[in-house]
Amino acid sequence: MIPRFLKNILRHLQSTGEAIFFLGSIISLIFRGRVRWNDVLNQMYEQGVQSIVIVMLTSLATGTVLGLQGFITLQSFGAKEFIPRLVALSLLRELSPVFTSLIFSGKAGAGITAELGTMNTQDQIQATRAMGVDPVEYLVVPRFLACCLVLPILVIISEILGIAGGYMITLTQAHLPGAFYLHQTVQAVGYIDFFSGFIKVFFFAIIIAWICCYQGFFTQGGATGVGRFTTKAVAYSYIAVIVSDTVLTKIILTFWG
Repeated sequence: MIPRFLKNILRHLQSTGEAIFFLGSIISLIFRGRVRWNDVLNQMYEQGVQSIVIVMLTSLATGTVLGLQGFITLQSFGAKEFIPRLVALSLLRELSPVFTSLIFSGKAGAGITAELGTMNTQDQIQATRAMGVDPVEYLVVPRFLACCLVLPILVIISEILGIAGGYMITLTQAHLPGAFYLHQTVQAVGYIDFFSGFIKVFFFAIIIAWICCYQGFFTQGGATGVGRFTTKAVAYSYIAVIVSDTVLTKIILTFWG
């Protein structure tokens, strides 16, 4: 068992090193300006279309549930006027960045891994090298950049719809004026609240794009391998997003409160 355990550790260390060098090559190509912007725009459209509907529905439902639970809880303390603050701060600081990133990794991230994995198993990546084209530049960089650009946009949409869900509950259940809800929301949200969530999204986007592109680019095992590596990419993305959210939340609260 000990040799097998050591062999597994060695294999994981090797794959971690490969992943780090893979990320380094992507960043190097981006900073050298070797970006195919037409492909980036096409990937942004595809990734956005894959995720936008489910993000909108989930965000609206999340804001509605937050408003309803907040109303039931705060009403017992005679403090239902704080529902707008509860909804806005919960969404901007935590829920929208995390939920949207998880949904995005399950939809668009899985699509990225499956696409690259299929190309690899069908020797299309090797054919790209044979034609003298860098497959990382041609296939990976556009998907990586598109992920980093699309996810923040989806998070902003998620925050708007979540606040709209809380707005509906405030009008129909708490019977507070709509103008009051909007005024309290604007008053409650500061620059720190918005940018603390946005900083998280930036890291989440890099993590998801990195994991999904790496797993797809190095897929092995034919059609079965595509499914297995896609599942691994989504699972690793979920774990990485949740763990990084914990670390980033601690750092942000330590420096900005």
